[in-house]
Amino acid sequence: MKKYPSLTKFYFADTSVDSSQLAAHLFNISQNPDFQTFRTQLDSLIGDRQTEIVAPLTDAFKRIKVHYPGFIIPKIQFIVTGFTGTDLYISDSLIVIGLDYFGGPKALYRPNVFDYQLRRYQKEYIVPSIIFFESNHFNRMNPGDQSLLSDMIGYGKGYEFVKQILPNVPDSLVVGYSEENLRRTYNSQQQIWSYFIASKLLYEKSDLKKRKFIEERPFTTEIGEKVPGAIARWLGWRITSKFMASNPDITLVQLMDIDNAGRILQDSGYKGEPDEDE
Repeated sequence: MKKYPSLTKFYFADTSVDSSQLAAHLFNISQNPDFQTFRTQLDSLIGDRQTEIVAPLTDAFKRIKVHYPGFIIPKIQFIVTGFTGTDLYISDSLIVIGLDYFGGPKALYRPNVFDYQLRRYQKEYIVPSIIFFESNHFNRMNPGDQSLLSDMIGYGKGYEFVKQILPNVPDSLVVGYSEENLRRTYNSQQQIWSYFIASKLLYEKSDLKKRKFIEERPFTTEIGEKVPGAIARWLGWRITSKFMASNPDITLVQLMDIDNAGRILQDSGYKGEPDEDE
């Protein structure tokens, strides 16, 4: 920890362990036979880190660099701490991946999060999650626009960034829905959109009301128990993808630079309809 002081300062920033006890705590965990078994199992569940994570991330970073030549490719490190640290630490120069969080349903131990959040804690989500985070560097937003629509389009642009940088990644891994939820949501989007319009949600500015539709939840009770949580994020992606389809000359860089959510909605022509070819 003396050799890597940034670990204490950043990766363990939110740990409940007192900083003066952190080294001893980590040492004790590393000596625990159950932890050692868990760490060995993780190696099997994750597979070769270079093949499964480092190579696809490096390829994605190279694609980002094509769009943004000034992008500096960060160093990638792995750590297993028995959930003492966080799942991902991402800075301009370093990414630390807490592999203990991403063992998936077969792992001996799982992170202490809600059941509906566990889906994203599998190795398949590591790369798209990191690329979504990287999109924040380029995602221009209007700080004066506090509407739900602005938040929706912000997420939509981020998901579209991931999809263009990782074109072969399934939509379910981009947005964090199961395939079944994704299909059902897609088929129900007319009703979902109608609810947003009838309830005048797009220009809602109340944080309390916005959180009901933008934050993760088991489902969106206000619309129906079969509508997943964070539905406004998904809807924002639908609007953004329709905007890109309707404006084929717009590049990814130009999209990320648009800070007018109303323009993206208007120029998308989206009214809750599925794509014509589906």
